[in-house]
Amino acid sequence: MTDPLRIAVLQTGRTIPEALDAHGDYDEMCKAMIGRAPDQAETFAVLDGDFPPSLDPYDVIVITGSKHGIYEDLPWIAPTEDLIRQAMQDGKRMIGICFGHQIMAQALGGRAEKSEKGLGVGLMPYDFISSDGSRTRKHLYAWHQDQVLEAPPGTEVIATSDFCPIAGLRYGDQAISLQPHPEFTKAYMTALIEARCDSHLGPEASEKALISMEAPSDSIEIRQMLQSFMEARPHMAAE
Repeated sequence: MTDPLRIAVLQTGRTIPEALDAHGDYDEMCKAMIGRAPDQAETFAVLDGDFPPSLDPYDVIVITGSKHGIYEDLPWIAPTEDLIRQAMQDGKRMIGICFGHQIMAQALGGRAEKSEKGLGVGLMPYDFISSDGSRTRKHLYAWHQDQVLEAPPGTEVIATSDFCPIAGLRYGDQAISLQPHPEFTKAYMTALIEARCDSHLGPEASEKALISMEAPSDSIEIRQMLQSFMEARPHMAAE
C-alpha cells in the first residue's frame, strides 16, 4: 500500500470577504477540488511571503487562482516562479488554476498577458482535447481577462475555446494547468458575480453571466480528471 500523497497548496489569492464564511478560502476550494480535506494538504500563503522552506517533503504542488496579474510588480511573484521551476526540475506533480495556469506558463517559458478580448465571466464552453485529437465540450466557471497567449515549449494544449485558445496545458505526465475554475461551485460563482456587479461587471454583464449558469457545469468531471492525474505517479521513485 502506497503512502498518501503529500500536497502543498501555494495560495496566490483569496476568496472575497463577503463569501469567505460560506464558501471557504481559495486554498480550501483547491483542496476540495483534488478530493482532500483542509488538513490533508499544507497551505503556503505565498501572496503573504509564506513560502515552503523546501519542496522535498511534497509530491504535488497546487497553485490557486488570484485577482492579481502575473505582470504586477509584487514581491512574491518572482519567488513563486522560482518554486515552479524547482518543482519541475525535482519531478513534482503540479496543478495550476487560473492565475496558477498563467504563472506556470510564464515561469516555464510561455507568455501570459491581459487579453484584448476583455473579461470573461460565467459558465463558459471549452473543448477538451484527448491524446487522439478528439474533442469533448465541457462547461466550466470562469472569471478572467488575463490569458496565456504563448504556451511554453514542449507543452500540449488540452483545453481551448474561442474566447481562450490556450485554456488548458499539459506538461507531459508531470503537470496540468487550467484557465477556468473547476474548484468553484455555482453558489460561490453566483456570490462573486453579485458582489462585483457594480465594481467590475455592470448590470448587463452580470445578468448575462448569471443566465449562463442556469446550465449544468462539468466541474465534477474535471475535478475527477485532475484527481486521477494527481494520483498517477509513474515518474516518482518508489518510497
